[in-house]
Amino acid sequence: MIMNKRSISVLLIAIMALLSGCDQSAQDPNVLLSEHQKDPIKELAITSDVDHSQFGYKQTFYVPIYSDIYTDRDARKVLLSATLSVRNTTLKKSLYINKIDYYDTDGALVKSYLDKPIELPAMATLNYIVEKEEDKGGSGANFIIEVEGVDETVKPVIEAVMIGNFSNKGFAFSTEGTPVIH
Repeated sequence: MIMNKRSISVLLIAIMALLSGCDQSAQDPNVLLSEHQKDPIKELAITSDVDHSQFGYKQTFYVPIYSDIYTDRDARKVLLSATLSVRNTTLKKSLYINKIDYYDTDGALVKSYLDKPIELPAMATLNYIVEKEEDKGGSGANFIIEVEGVDETVKPVIEAVMIGNFSNKGFAFSTEGTPVIH
């Protein structure tokens, strides 16, 4: 069966319309892997006013992320996926996250993940995935995360876990968030 130009054009338009109608969030691993199939940051968004004047703890953290590393063979770049993990370690108090910004090796802002602060309930964890295909960060990528809480007991544990593979070997390593001195 030979298709004429008009049939091919109609078929291509139909395919493009079908693909453009695909929900991007359906492809986002942060949505796919979340318990309720929703963006975990949007799920934690604060919907009411919070009196920040009552907070006695505020800290900014630097979290190294490696979106790629070099192998010793031919200086080839290996892309990595990373999971940023922010854990509220208190039993009864919420942690408020005001900023999650992703920077590249040169210190340029790649993406700001928050439009407004989010509330992380007691003992809860926010995990957020930076996909392997996102290579804008480079080998010196990092997150700057700003948190606050009622008092000094609301200190989070902030880590990043990177995973990747090269040839037939898989590997994983982690980094810890470090407080930034202002």
